[in-house]
Amino acid sequence: MINKKLFSEKYFYLLPAGICFVGLLVIIYYYFFTGFTYHTQTEYVYIDANDNIDSVYNKFSTVGSRHGMTALGTLLRHSDYENHIRTGRFAVNPNDGVITIFRRLRNGQQAPVMLTIPESRTIQILAGVLSRKLMIDSTTIACSLTDSAYCASLGYTTQTIPAMFVPNTYEVYWDTNIDKFLQRMKREHDTFWNYERLHKAEAIGLTPVEVCTLASIIDEETANTKEKPMIAGMYLNRLHVGMPLQADPTVKFALGDFAIHRIRHGMLNTDSPYNTYKYEGLPPGPIKIASIKGIDAVLNRVSHNYLYMCAKEDFSGTHNFAHSYNDHLKNAARYARALNERGIE
Repeated sequence: MINKKLFSEKYFYLLPAGICFVGLLVIIYYYFFTGFTYHTQTEYVYIDANDNIDSVYNKFSTVGSRHGMTALGTLLRHSDYENHIRTGRFAVNPNDGVITIFRRLRNGQQAPVMLTIPESRTIQILAGVLSRKLMIDSTTIACSLTDSAYCASLGYTTQTIPAMFVPNTYEVYWDTNIDKFLQRMKREHDTFWNYERLHKAEAIGLTPVEVCTLASIIDEETANTKEKPMIAGMYLNRLHVGMPLQADPTVKFALGDFAIHRIRHGMLNTDSPYNTYKYEGLPPGPIKIASIKGIDAVLNRVSHNYLYMCAKEDFSGTHNFAHSYNDHLKNAARYARALNERGIE
């Protein structure tokens, strides 16, 4: 028979050890498996090439709870993480435990960035916007896009490189380097210029770069999407008859001042290949990153025989079109009178 007294005494002495073991499990679970952060929404921590184990710890301390940081510090110190720090944008979700966070860091499992390419007027503006969303600094971006040899490696010149960018939103990694990023933009460009768009460009006698160049001018002429195909038809008419484009936005670009409200006669003599009053044909490249709507407006231009246009005197952002120069002068006089009445210089 089992001696119940001896049995109970034996397991009585084991109870403290059992309680300690369970307590240890509770502590481990609390520190390593409960939520790392008290934040109720996903936060992001950015690790760059200059970070070390201490700076990584400090960056996570802005989103981590006290017990979460204690556990993360333990894992960072007692692993080889210090010698294998991975750059990137790392997500901290509300219910993530420290083990999940640590594995994400160690394996470089970063969260992608939704990057929107803006319709920038200059490479410098584009570089500034991109650098705020990527690890690449603005100087690196600007220098690459203004380097003739680098642009040539992508199939462009420093004047035509804006045509490579399609203003859309892309999923990219924050720590991508300049080469990978620009190659990605080149692939997106080639995907955008599918057979249908290439066929339409060929039908109007323009290359994709030339389409983007004309679209960039139209984008600056009006924000009215419905009117863009009409303006495209007018400019194409001018190109086909050998008439100068005489587009005011190209004068503003040549002067480096898009804030000009009124083009004066003296401005028309600005000596720049972008000045379409002085030089016939399209300028050397886009005067901004053309919008998709602007590009498609050129490809789907309205066929008509108008050669002239002038902003409407009601300042609606639309235009009066004319077949003859005399009719155009009448439209221009009405617009000039409206400018004078409003005191716009």
